[in-house]
Amino acid sequence: MNMIGAIFFAVMFLCAIDGAWGQLDDRAKKIEAAKKEGKLVWYTSTNVTESKPLLDDFEKQYPFIKGEIVRASGEKTLNRIFTESRAGRWDFDVVTISEVDALMDAKLLASYKSPEAKNFIADFKDPNGYWNAIYVNYMTIGYNSKLVAEKDAPKGWEDLLDAKWKGKISIDQEEYTWYATLTKSWGKERTQKYMRALAKQDIQWRKGHTLITQLMAAGEFPVAIVYAHRAEGFRLRGAPVEWGSGVNPIVVTLNSTGLSSKSPHPNTARLFIDFVLSKPAQQRLRTLSRIPARADVEPFSPRMEQSKLKLKVAPAETGAEFKETIREFREIFGQ
Repeated sequence: MNMIGAIFFAVMFLCAIDGAWGQLDDRAKKIEAAKKEGKLVWYTSTNVTESKPLLDDFEKQYPFIKGEIVRASGEKTLNRIFTESRAGRWDFDVVTISEVDALMDAKLLASYKSPEAKNFIADFKDPNGYWNAIYVNYMTIGYNSKLVAEKDAPKGWEDLLDAKWKGKISIDQEEYTWYATLTKSWGKERTQKYMRALAKQDIQWRKGHTLITQLMAAGEFPVAIVYAHRAEGFRLRGAPVEWGSGVNPIVVTLNSTGLSSKSPHPNTARLFIDFVLSKPAQQRLRTLSRIPARADVEPFSPRMEQSKLKLKVAPAETGAEFKETIREFREIFGQ
């Protein structure tokens, strides 16, 4: 190696060392500041059975912090934040919901590029640091394997139009994201034609994907639109539940986390975001039967590996276009 090459590599090495020390120094400063704050308020749509273990792990790592979970559906969490901010209240530090785009558009989130974000693919994080997915949901077709033989099960969305499924399909009454993603994938004309035909199938409307999967397992209806991780979790526990891995497209929704633009405990909030994006926390989510968003953490079932599925990430749940999606869905299905 000549002298110029040696100098170049020496400089690069020193820069790498400097960057690593810079990250360590930044983390140390956050920890010292978080000790003075001592509290974290986390608004989330994640079930308590999954969010509480994560918070417990965070508190064990940072015992000087006391965390509080405020759990509600994504829509209710969104409305709560809007209501509080209009009243001049800023009670939350971190929010984890699928509707983070609406908060970003309303300037209710602050940019924070966690050092852990480099481990997530571009589709799973905002380029400006306003949100980062922590886990993903795969929306597909599920069926009760006692009531439906594998050879007879619907293999794709359009199979749900078969007359034999009339009155036997359950769908969440606010499945707007599914509608929006099929529109993105198929185009408006094909999607609306399909949805109007599906509306004639006497859909059994329910609220909540977990409830729908439970009722399907109990035999209340044989077929439903489900989250793959929920159906797989039930299946692994012995329930007569299966889900279609060949459906095209499987709709992907992101449950993402963001920092409040006026966080009462901003350093603690940043530590928490770093934590939920870290490999140990993502592995913890896997043990809780969630599909981790982090690229170097495998899902809890090999069937859910990204490379094996035909995935389509859902569009942002915000703006005039999504409002039109909701209007169309309600008009077609009478919801």
